[in-house]
Amino acid sequence: MVAALHALATAAPALYDRLMPSSSSRRREPTAARRPPRPPLAAEHLAPRTLDAPPPDELPEVLVRSPTWHAHLFKRRLGAFPPTARHGDLVRLVSAEGETLGIGAYNPRAEVAVRVLTRRLETIDAEWWNSRLRQSVELRRKFLRLDDVTTAYRLLHAEGDGIPGLVVDRYGDVLVAEVYTLAMYQRAAALIAQLASLVDAPHWLIRCARNTLLQEGFEGEELSTPGLPARVVIREYGTEFEVDLRSGHKTGFFCDQRENRRRLVEWRQGETLLDLCTNTGGFAVTAAHRQPRGEVTAVDLDEQAVEAARRNAQRNRVKLRCVHADAFAYMRDMLRGGRTFDTVVLDPPKLIDGRKEIESGRRKYFDFNRLAQQLVTPGGLLVTCSCSGLLAEEEFARIVNAAAPAGRRLQILHRSGAGPDHPVAGDCPETEYLKVIWLRVW
Repeated sequence: MVAALHALATAAPALYDRLMPSSSSRRREPTAARRPPRPPLAAEHLAPRTLDAPPPDELPEVLVRSPTWHAHLFKRRLGAFPPTARHGDLVRLVSAEGETLGIGAYNPRAEVAVRVLTRRLETIDAEWWNSRLRQSVELRRKFLRLDDVTTAYRLLHAEGDGIPGLVVDRYGDVLVAEVYTLAMYQRAAALIAQLASLVDAPHWLIRCARNTLLQEGFEGEELSTPGLPARVVIREYGTEFEVDLRSGHKTGFFCDQRENRRRLVEWRQGETLLDLCTNTGGFAVTAAHRQPRGEVTAVDLDEQAVEAARRNAQRNRVKLRCVHADAFAYMRDMLRGGRTFDTVVLDPPKLIDGRKEIESGRRKYFDFNRLAQQLVTPGGLLVTCSCSGLLAEEEFARIVNAAAPAGRRLQILHRSGAGPDHPVAGDCPETEYLKVIWLRVW
């Protein structure tokens, strides 16, 4: 596939350009627009649950016909669903031989019908959940000592912390949870209230990920504490950012790029820096604040995000050129004008939402990287990113290499990902979703 893309772009660039849609049409297109809608789960199934459950021998049994090491069990691997199991229930997983394989959260409306919580035969009660939460807090505060360098970090990373379907970011005194599964939505209020008590956070917000109707079959309302502020200000290695809790993307800020923003300050080349798909200006503002030289340009299609980037620049008293534009079209305009940049950061939004989109996602990453590489001054730095968990690191690297224009040479200097507050689950490699490649382009 990658070789075919390279050949097409090299041999017939005009044809390739016509085949590839502009990024304005693809970046914000919701998955729902491409798949038939279905009615959401009835409200009675969304009622909050406590953190207690029956002992393992009283849980409904689900037959695993094709046992796997992965934490996600698709419908095709399972036998008939037990009639006693309700949406969001915990179930005991058994093999054809009657061996207990673990306990998981069940949703018959999802393709991933069961998400494994434990491989042990143990009672999933309030103390079990609280133990997982305490472990996640201890990792960030005692082991990583993140409070020494930032007031914003991932406090709970779904499968990476043993609680699949729920991520929680801390922004100062506020916790923001994003829910991906029905079982976690039912238990989210109880879990985040307990987590808030562990870190002395007075406020929290719970929101559903944007594709829960398609992937899990439900739509849930936002939940929050009374008096939740609309915005908070966080600090990261001395740079301040304003986080919009209500309308920001995902949980409001991308904590996963924290260490990569720090490295950019150390490795930035030359006098000009271009931050494509800047969102609220994470890379651009950090570079301008901690290494104040030359011209820094931040580009994003989202007008609200561009305004937020401008406010973040003002907050840190730095000069930032903010451009409200489609990144794809902007790159083409710069190339037509013969403009290049000493350092280019390319951090597009998630381009692969599901397995059916892997092929089109590859093309989009190829398209973005081919243009971005041409914008780098010879000998300059390109930092290119993918946050698509279904795109493997080696596949992303092959796409980036294949995108090299004729006459340009790439040197891969470093590969990185999310910070250590985003631990990767051994039985769920998708939790290592963020891939960052640092290249020198000649």
